[in-house]
Parts: sequence; structure tokens; C-alpha cells
Amino acid sequence: MEQRQPYDDVMGKSNAEPRSAPQLRLKGNVVLAGSAGYDEARKVWNGAIDKRPAMIAYCAGAEDVARAVAFARSRDICIAVRSGGHNVAGLSVCDGGMVIDLSQMKQIEVDPVRRIARAEAGLNLGEFDRATQEHGLATTMGVNSDTGIAGLTLGGGFGKLGRKYGLTCDNLIAAEVVTAEGKILRASATEHPDLFWGLRGGGGNFGIVTAFEYRLHAIGTSLLVASALHRYDGAREAMRFYDEFARRAPDEADVDAALVTLPSGERFFSITGCYVGSHHDGERALSPIVRFGSPVETRLATVPYLEIQSGGDALFPRGRRYYWKAQFLREIGAGAIDALLDAYAKAPNTSSLLVFQHVGGAIARVPTPDSPYANRDAAFDCFPVAIWDDPADDDANTRWARELWSAVRPYSTGGVYANNLGEEGEDRVRDAYGENYARLAALKTRYDPTNLFRLNQNIRPAT
Repeated sequence: MEQRQPYDDVMGKSNAEPRSAPQLRLKGNVVLAGSAGYDEARKVWNGAIDKRPAMIAYCAGAEDVARAVAFARSRDICIAVRSGGHNVAGLSVCDGGMVIDLSQMKQIEVDPVRRIARAEAGLNLGEFDRATQEHGLATTMGVNSDTGIAGLTLGGGFGKLGRKYGLTCDNLIAAEVVTAEGKILRASATEHPDLFWGLRGGGGNFGIVTAFEYRLHAIGTSLLVASALHRYDGAREAMRFYDEFARRAPDEADVDAALVTLPSGERFFSITGCYVGSHHDGERALSPIVRFGSPVETRLATVPYLEIQSGGDALFPRGRRYYWKAQFLREIGAGAIDALLDAYAKAPNTSSLLVFQHVGGAIARVPTPDSPYANRDAAFDCFPVAIWDDPADDDANTRWARELWSAVRPYSTGGVYANNLGEEGEDRVRDAYGENYARLAALKTRYDPTNLFRLNQNIRPAT
């Protein structure tokens, strides 16, 4: 059990020695560098991240967050914001500064009549889904139940319901936000609408969101799922089928795929689809997945939604080492298939994946200017995921992922999903936001002119 203690001293600057300072009084608690429990408290999901903040402020509510922001700003202390801590580059923790941790803020209220949920920012996807599924309701919410809802929503938000109901950010109705000035605002279509626009895909650039209000959808408690596993010598044909089938699929069908390796070392191409609608219609829509080719394993069954949402958890446990590099595709053509199969064959270990996330559908029908999320014309998000345990293997794994990404780069749209960005520089951040970047920079100037909230996929204030 980590030991927490009231705040007494803090780093005056990120590179300074500790000095005496007025207390930061929170309803929550603070863990200081060097105290018992500190090493556990500074951990994030990606075990490759090893950062040492001066303090970690566990906030109990929006007022605590406002006090922490004001305290850090007045002393020029670097701020990182942590909810689920799933950012692959470890941007939710920092060296020498303050981590504002929202993980204790887990209240959720579900209105099943109005189909609205108000959820605090410390919830993870599993907690959110369990609360809404008590009423047969859901909204688009990621693919790993351990992920925090906050970062997911602010960067866009992919999920099994996205092609039917849009991105997570498309289902955001309102947000409670702590600004760089330490003010607590409500942002919606009628209250601070410019800020509300920026929160729907613009990341953590404009404030710390402490609570979200979402539109919910009646989906029941189970969906039809179809899956097929193809041997590597049949992967080329299966990938061609997947490309054509997924791009023609109805909005109700979400069909993801991956190149995977079993512990034996044998490689496969896996296709998994689910259907948001009647099971009868779903069977007609998804049955081609199990009929195509000569798969070694197939499944067509009704599966609880909560099981679907946690189906990938075993692949991505906390504490392993992770690296990925993503890009969007409009199609998976012959050149891309050849490049992918050749590069994946060189994967350094059996945990390594090549993932396709299916987008499009309702996501593509939202006009680009309506939210910061700009890459709505893509059909697939494509990215290698390197997963390993030994620090001695860091270079081999990151090099493999970068080389695979580079091999597929000629076939990409040039765009990227902000939530899948690592620390890749300003040009890639611009690739995430496209024509919306200038408006975002102007909004940054209004709400965070000193770039206090910069440990993110950062949008610099307009000059």
C-alpha cells in the first residue's frame, strides 16, 4: 500500500533543489519524491517509462485540481496530468515537476431515461462500461478496459461502437474543465462553445477536464461477434478479403484485424468483427468472415458487451514495455500488404502485433470543421505494436516498429490519430489535426497562452 502524506516541500523549479513552500491543501493527498510508496505511485501503464516527478497530487475533485494548477503556475512547476496513464510515450508523468492525478475521481451518474452519463475523469473504460451496461446503454469507449476515459475522449476515441455512433468525442455533450488560470468552467454547445469545440479531439491542451457528460445509446448487453484465424501462408489473400469486406461493411459492423504470433512462433492473420444491431442482421452481415478461405479457427456467437470490451486486456497488461507508431490508410492495397507481411515476419518476439482498427462509417460523416479530429476520411488505423519485457531489448523492438511504419508510409494518408502518437514532433501533431490546426493554435492562445498544459500532443499558442 503506497504511503501518502500532506505536502510540505516542493521543487521550486523542475531543476532546482527542494525548498520550503506554503502548503498545497487538498482534500486528496500528495506523494513526494523519496517518500514511502513513491516508486509505485510514479508508475504508468508502459513499463518502459521511468520518470521521477517531484510530487504526485491525488485530487479528490475539481476544486483540488484548481488548487494544484494555481499552485504549480505560481511557482513555474511543470505539470503532467494523469487519469489512466496509458499514453505510450508516458506524457502523464514528468521529471521534476507535478503530476496532477485524477484516478481517485470515479463518480458516475447514469440517467437511463435521457440516456446521458456524467462521469468523472478518473474512471477507466471498464468502470464506465459496467455502470452504463446496467441499463443496456453504452457509448463509444476504446478497446482496453484499463484505459482512462479522459485521454481517450480528449484525443477522439475509437471503439467498437464508433462506426455506428461516432467517436467518443462525437458523443460528448458537456465537460467540466479547470483552465490554466485555475478557473472551473462548464463547456458545452452553449457555454464556452469555443472551448467545447477544442475539447472534442484537441487533447489536453486547453485545460484539465474533471468530468464528462456523454450521450448514450441503447445497445443491449450483448453483440454478435465473428472471428477467423488464417495461417500466414494464406494471410495475403485474407488481408485482401479484409480490406474489401471492411470498406464495404455497414455502419453497424466494426471489423478489426491483426497479424499475430502464437507462443510457438507460428504467425497468423486474425479478423474479428462485431455487429451493433439485431443478431439476425448481424449474422447476415458478419458470416462472410467465417466463410472466407480456410481458417484454422472460427467463431460466430453472441458475446456480452463487457466481455468484448475487455477481450484485449490480456494482451496489454500494465508493466510490460510498449512502443508503437501509427498512421491512417484509406485502403490496404497490394503494395501495403507486401510491405506489412515482409516486415512483420521480422518481428523480434512473439508478443509483437500489427493492428488494423476499422474506422469510417458514422465517423466519416461528421464534417471536418465540426471538431478538431481531422482524419475522418480514413478507413483503417494501422500500427505495429512492440511488446517486450527486458530493457536490453528496447532498441530491437523500437527499431522494428519504426521500420515497419516506414515500409507502409508510402501507402498511408499522411494522417495520424492523436491518441496513438508518441513523442514524434510538431509536424506529426499537425498531421493529426490537419486544417483544424490553426484554429486550435488560436484557441490555445486564448485559454493557455503560456502553454502550461504542454505535456501532451502539444499545440503551441499562435504567435
